[in-house]
Amino acid sequence: MMNKFYFFVFALLMGTSLNAQVVADIENISLEAESFLNGADGSGGYTSGNVAFQTTYDTTFSSWGGWAMSNVTDVQTVGFTNQYSAITGGGYDGSNNFAISNTFSPSKIILQNESAGAPITGMYVTNTTYAYLSMLNGDDFAKRFGGEDGTDPDYFLLTINKYENGELGDTPVEFYLADYRFEDSNDDYLVDEWTWVDLSSLGNVDSLEFSLSSTDNGDFGMNTPAYFAVDNLTTFGEPVGLKELLATPVTYQVYPNPVVD
Repeated sequence: MMNKFYFFVFALLMGTSLNAQVVADIENISLEAESFLNGADGSGGYTSGNVAFQTTYDTTFSSWGGWAMSNVTDVQTVGFTNQYSAITGGGYDGSNNFAISNTFSPSKIILQNESAGAPITGMYVTNTTYAYLSMLNGDDFAKRFGGEDGTDPDYFLLTINKYENGELGDTPVEFYLADYRFEDSNDDYLVDEWTWVDLSSLGNVDSLEFSLSSTDNGDFGMNTPAYFAVDNLTTFGEPVGLKELLATPVTYQVYPNPVVD
């Protein structure tokens, strides 16, 4: 009887902790229609939920890196001038806003408040219009994925790793934004919808680092446009661990008293 009671208490505590989720849905960012924020305002980044998206902006060259907040819906225009749209034409589940990462060098997010040091559930990811159309058709700088006959084993890979207590994790999560390595070319794909990426295997996280790699590279690095889009990044509201759960004080009463069984 006592073992069953403690199991019930543990399950109750676990459920309470794990359900304390915070979603960074970007909808709190104020954007005019068909617009974006890329750090030109000097903010250094933007916050949604308990997630801080870091952004760098070079005023000399009017260039940015890291993260931009966007609601641009253009899924037709080819090239660099259309670097702020997702190929889905909007945010996850019909929402307006989403985040775009420019990842020529690794981009980062920082977990804040009660989510700092806590687990991440996951996030929705898709291609940008810029990267998608480049891989689909090729352009002046990058090849068409699969090559002329569609058999080249190309890929576009997103790698997500964590930092915890200043230490880089050793088991990153990988997600293919494009994969043309299948024996049957009919199985080749380019991601064109919001797709859930499970990050729970990373455990407790202080910050995340995102990097991109491709089979299409040249003298100056990757030819594939180094962009991807994110929405609804979901964190837990507090660190989760067995020690913390068992240390939680519990008050209970048993009836009738005295009890036989």
